[in-house]
Amino acid sequence: MVYGKACSANIDPIEKKPLFHYLPGSSALSIATAGCNVNCKFCQNWEISQVRPEQVTHYDFPPQAVVQSAQKNSCPVIAYTYTEPIIFYEYMYDTSVEARKKGIKSVVITGGYINPEPLVELTKVVDAIKVDLKAFSEDFYSSYVKGKLEPVLEAIKIIAQNNIWMEIVYLVIPTLNDSAKELRSVCQWIRKEIGPDVPIHFSRFHPMYLMKNLPSTPISTLEKAHKIAIEEGLHYAYVGNVPGHRAENTYCPKCQNTVVQRTGYQIQKIGIVAGRCENCSTPIPGIWS
Repeated sequence: MVYGKACSANIDPIEKKPLFHYLPGSSALSIATAGCNVNCKFCQNWEISQVRPEQVTHYDFPPQAVVQSAQKNSCPVIAYTYTEPIIFYEYMYDTSVEARKKGIKSVVITGGYINPEPLVELTKVVDAIKVDLKAFSEDFYSSYVKGKLEPVLEAIKIIAQNNIWMEIVYLVIPTLNDSAKELRSVCQWIRKEIGPDVPIHFSRFHPMYLMKNLPSTPISTLEKAHKIAIEEGLHYAYVGNVPGHRAENTYCPKCQNTVVQRTGYQIQKIGIVAGRCENCSTPIPGIWS
């Protein structure tokens, strides 16, 4: 029903996904079809995610045309994003295969709610995956996502096992998933299960969709989450949706040199040479070129 029928297509900076350790400064042709496999009460793209395909305007955009558009617009990356790419799995898969033939990378922006077998197959044709880990409790997933946490955690482990570049976003929502205990638990799980080098972005919530009753996340709460991540041994923790915050930058975990300086989606400086800190030569995990 949605194969080859995009309802949204834009050219975005890769930082908007956000992917901070993947081809910084590059542009991504970003596409979506209508629908989703969960029902987040805080969805920022609810106009296209929480509807049926026939309820939105769409246009024919088959895999080869997507790849040709990326080439025409000098986009080295195609991103499957905005809604949930798992619902247009075959379209995403075929487009990624065509893109790889032309040397174009594919990145997936997902909630991670997918069965193991198709996920393993997907890792064979895409180049990076960003997972939205919406909370660290089954109660939250049941009440506010209409899904389950455990399959998402399993998906994160599968992605890590298949050596696909991955970053994690945790949208910090006031009173619902922002306790120090929950934040510490998620950081401990990440370090134990997938290692300290997987970037985590603590993003600021803004009132959206069915959650307009809550305030935006205080910046101090995001800073608390960032501090906890560093305390728990995670090397690359970020504060998201706060343009100009110093925790948008990437720092060398050894010498604390700023190796990528950002302001919003703009790259101000890259201090990485051959995948290493230009100051002390410590390897900085990521895909930098």
